[in-house]
Amino acid sequence: MSTTPPPEATGFRDLTSHQKKSGLAAWLGWMFDGLDMHIYTLVATPFVAQLLALPRTDKQVGEKGALINAAFLVGWALGGAFFGRVGDLMGRSRALCLTILCYAGFTGLSAVSTEWWHLLIFRFLSALGIGGEWAVGASLLSETWPKRWRPWIAATLQTAVNVGVLLACFFGYLFENTEPRYIFLVGVLPALIVLWIRRAVPETDEWHAARAGAEKPPGLADLFRGSVAKTTWIVLLICGVSLTAHWTFMFWQQKYLRDLPEVRDLPLAGQNRAAVIGLMVLMAGSILGNYAAAAVARSVGYRKAVVSFCLIYGVTMGLTFLEARTHSTVLIGFFFIGLCQGVFGLFTMCLPPLFPTLLRTTGAGFCYNIGRLIAAGGTVFFGLFTKVGDVRQALLYAAILFIPAAGIACWLPEPKD
Repeated sequence: MSTTPPPEATGFRDLTSHQKKSGLAAWLGWMFDGLDMHIYTLVATPFVAQLLALPRTDKQVGEKGALINAAFLVGWALGGAFFGRVGDLMGRSRALCLTILCYAGFTGLSAVSTEWWHLLIFRFLSALGIGGEWAVGASLLSETWPKRWRPWIAATLQTAVNVGVLLACFFGYLFENTEPRYIFLVGVLPALIVLWIRRAVPETDEWHAARAGAEKPPGLADLFRGSVAKTTWIVLLICGVSLTAHWTFMFWQQKYLRDLPEVRDLPLAGQNRAAVIGLMVLMAGSILGNYAAAAVARSVGYRKAVVSFCLIYGVTMGLTFLEARTHSTVLIGFFFIGLCQGVFGLFTMCLPPLFPTLLRTTGAGFCYNIGRLIAAGGTVFFGLFTKVGDVRQALLYAAILFIPAAGIACWLPEPKD
């Protein structure tokens, strides 16, 4: 069955049913990614404190929480490389199913943790699937949907993760008066869509054609050979530096919110509600930012759009954490930081076409997600080697990293289409 995008497709009605199904499958997979990845950030402080049997203000809670998040980012990086390779060898649809089962199962198992290191292991294993889903889903859409739609596809696909985070906020609100562990059971829900994906979403014609014409599929080492090597290194550096700053913010912003004078003296349910509201404001800005970034990319190209958004992200984050702010001012800052996060939506459609077909999910998954290994170290560094009791300084320093990220992005190749 053909899944090649018809060149005459000018509107949604012109798309084939296979294109629509592949789009829905990738969107749902990325939405549940957002749900499963941010469940932990909502309950990190109270759950880790419970597992350690320590007050939430104890220094060890922040340290162990940062290590758990670092393990999650390491798993995300390794999963991107591993499942990216699986996607090139086995096909996009099969690999998508495996990634969803992986992150759904181990997110659910996080609920049975009785020690902090149990939670670390489960978050690491769930992250393997989350990291792999991005590369597989992005490649699936880049091979099935019209190329001129890519900026808007990227925005829509990235919006899925924002919707997933909002869904996590909804469940955070429902579970605000229960033990933190129970919210992880919600993470099992994504497994329900796997049977539909296997039945409804075929492999792409482009992948079948590339497999049929290749005597020996290229391997991971081929990313660092020939003309592909330069692209690999540029993308690795951009992702590594920008994601370090981004994930330092995404993890520590919850503790920063909970430590604000207007929030820290509230009962636990009130603190949880403030954390949920902060994340909702951030995601509202991020959804708008995805489409703003797409509009800029359509106008000036991916390279200039990435450079611009990295610079604005750094400035906005720096102004937000330059000095102590009131709760309402912080929420305004979070909204504008969310707008800047549209830059990561651009990566969704910008990166896969830079690599050959049989290296597409391997290249995009490896380069985008291996940057999280650097980000994992950054999350721990900015949290542990500054005053953990006041993470504003760590967030301020992290914002500076967007400047070199923008500089490196000046060398980012433009997709041929």
